[in-house]
Amino acid sequence: MEIRGPLELPARREEIELRTVDGLTLVGELAQPEEKPAVATLVTLHPLPTAGGFMDSHIIRKAAARLPALADLAVLRFNTRGTTSPRGTSEGAFDGGAAEQFDVAAAMDLVRDRALPRPWLLGWSFGTELALKYGGEHDIAGVVLLSPPLHRATNAEVAAWGNTDLPVVVLVPELDDYLRPDEARQRFATIPHAQLIAVEGGRHLWVGETQTRRVLTEIVAAVNPAALPLPTRWPPND
Repeated sequence: MEIRGPLELPARREEIELRTVDGLTLVGELAQPEEKPAVATLVTLHPLPTAGGFMDSHIIRKAAARLPALADLAVLRFNTRGTTSPRGTSEGAFDGGAAEQFDVAAAMDLVRDRALPRPWLLGWSFGTELALKYGGEHDIAGVVLLSPPLHRATNAEVAAWGNTDLPVVVLVPELDDYLRPDEARQRFATIPHAQLIAVEGGRHLWVGETQTRRVLTEIVAAVNPAALPLPTRWPPND
């Protein structure tokens, strides 16, 4: 069958709860390869919850549905404080990206406690702000930023990544609603080693199978390039 839309490929899926240092319980899911150890981990940070973002936002949901099987990746996704999805509602209330630093830390605590390998932060929109503001505090292998608006991350917080050797991969849609490639190149110039990928025809929400496949391919190119090219049918040898 063709891999597209909501198709969920085989994986070991586990409902998880994260506990923050300020006493909240966050709900989420951990998906891992079905029959082998993961080679790396995606810790996903979803778009703005006040604009409909949650752990099931489609790129994050499809990463969890496909990449454990296609690219041997573990995918951790969760609702930040006050956010609701079919999995449930995380305790607390949206804090504009401030107290959400504790949510990121709780996810990284689970990564450490489970000894999940080579964690990468995968942020989308609001999630990129959390990755840029707080990711440097944690033991990570790199960051992938999808549609970064750069509304909350300060210039200093962005520039701080230039003082690290961590990979910073930035996917900027050509037709983004908030930050387009030319401005993004200027804003990320303080990270000399950042890989900025301008996606022709791309839009902020990455709607459609063509854009979904492009995004997932770029994620895998950063995190586990040996898995490329990603199959478009399942089982892969069909």
